[in-house]
Amino acid sequence: MKILAITGGVGGAKLALGLATKYSAQEVAFLVNTGDDFEHLGLPISPDVDTLLYTLAGLSDPARGWGRAEESWNCLHTLSDLGQEAWFQLGDKDLALHLVRKNLLADAHSQSEVIDYLRSRLGIDHAIFPMSDSPVRTKVKTTQGEMEFQQYFVKERCEPTISGFRFDGAELARPVAKLLELAFESIILCPSNPYVSVDPILAVPGMKQYLQDQNAPIVAVSPIIQGKALKGPAAKMMHELGFAPTSLQIGKHYAKFIDGLIIDQADATSKEAIEALGIAVKVEQTVMSSLEDRVALACSATHFAAQLAAG
Repeated sequence: MKILAITGGVGGAKLALGLATKYSAQEVAFLVNTGDDFEHLGLPISPDVDTLLYTLAGLSDPARGWGRAEESWNCLHTLSDLGQEAWFQLGDKDLALHLVRKNLLADAHSQSEVIDYLRSRLGIDHAIFPMSDSPVRTKVKTTQGEMEFQQYFVKERCEPTISGFRFDGAELARPVAKLLELAFESIILCPSNPYVSVDPILAVPGMKQYLQDQNAPIVAVSPIIQGKALKGPAAKMMHELGFAPTSLQIGKHYAKFIDGLIIDQADATSKEAIEALGIAVKVEQTVMSSLEDRVALACSATHFAAQLAAG
């Protein structure tokens, strides 16, 4: 296997689609965040996994940026009419996937086996690995107390001020065994939120060491452009944690872990400061408005990694 792409959220899934479009199932595999997972209405929900599944299967809703295209909401509306919580938007088609996941887990299938089954049924050839088969839950520390990530992100609309994160269960988790059997020539960190999409993955004991032991260049794509995140609360989180929302800060966050960082053309003036951290920098167009943009950035990231490998 040549490429491992680490992903979470909508931004990560965009680059993942570019990689899957350009490279075969023998050339690229995906490692996805499951720290966002939670239970809702008695169902196990895996938001980042499902975003990746729907994106790679060509089923995602481009207008909303999440969920399935051509979705209907009959069950959700009925639940609301019956006085049940309807803050988490479960469409009817999406609901079917969660029911399948619940049944498979109840039959003692692991998280990775469930993902593999869903991937296959949705016509996705590329391997997708969860960060662990054990549950890890991202807890957000806020001025309103600690809360699960989905409560903060969806129910509270990211409004509470944050002070940090805790990855509940991470100390007991381990990387998936099948992933540890593979070797990679390059590792790409997709433009996902570093605090709640990538850090939960790296918090799994043994994961960071496994990635570093690959002796492969690790290249990250900055999710920040001119002080803003195109999608999600990364910039707001950085402000509240006391950091400037810049690509330079992304470099500082990943310092001593990554070898290269791709930043947008709009942030080209940060190049020298990031390089001073010992990180190679490539300036690119990183806004992914079309499939062509996704493929172009995927090619740029892999070519950059190859250049770093060659010295």
